[in-house]
Amino acid sequence: MATAKKTTKKVEIALTDAPVFSMEGKKVSTISLPEGIFGAPWRSDLVHQVTTAMQANARQNRAHTKNRAEVSGGGKKPWKQKGTGQARHSSSRSPIWRHGGITFGPRSERDYSEKVNRKMRIGALLAVLSKKAKDGEIIFVDAISFSTPKTATAKAAITALAKAAGAEKLITKTKNTALVALASYDAATIKSFQNFGNIMTEEVRNLNPLEVLTHKYLIIEKPEAAFKALIARAKSK
Repeated sequence: MATAKKTTKKVEIALTDAPVFSMEGKKVSTISLPEGIFGAPWRSDLVHQVTTAMQANARQNRAHTKNRAEVSGGGKKPWKQKGTGQARHSSSRSPIWRHGGITFGPRSERDYSEKVNRKMRIGALLAVLSKKAKDGEIIFVDAISFSTPKTATAKAAITALAKAAGAEKLITKTKNTALVALASYDAATIKSFQNFGNIMTEEVRNLNPLEVLTHKYLIIEKPEAAFKALIARAKSK
């Protein structure tokens, strides 16, 4: 008697609507997540290549050693060429001498930068945003604004959002906790979060895969305006 084979299908969570909160932690509305931004597949190879290249481009090459031509002294021959019974030397700044020049040491002329194409950067960003959305690590806020820079007010807003979104680590995590994506530059908001060592602010138009991936949560202000900016970047590839 033939037995039917059981087929298992991988169930994928469909991204449809997401809640939008206020700074006080109240749910004010819901918003549909665009497929063009949050429907990209996860590309670990692309994300790794882009993020490592961005880290290399940000690397500052400060290590620098002096060769025998750059160290001071050594202009006079230590002793005459023949007749002393010692090995012949032309300079006391030879690499085999103490206080001599360094052979094959690190030099500041080395360039660590790598080229990252625009399509690769945008593709990696969309992959990271999609992964964050599926993992429930993106929080949408209708507006983030402060009349004056105030760290206490910013802390209260983060605490309220953590409770409303069920993101406990937004309060307990002490390093690389959240990236606050602002719709536009706001000096008061940026200064309000400046004293947090685990929270970083950035404009939506300047988001990059490295910063988003580094932080546990992504808090997006004014999602409708943010989606327009991200869709425009996605179309540019």
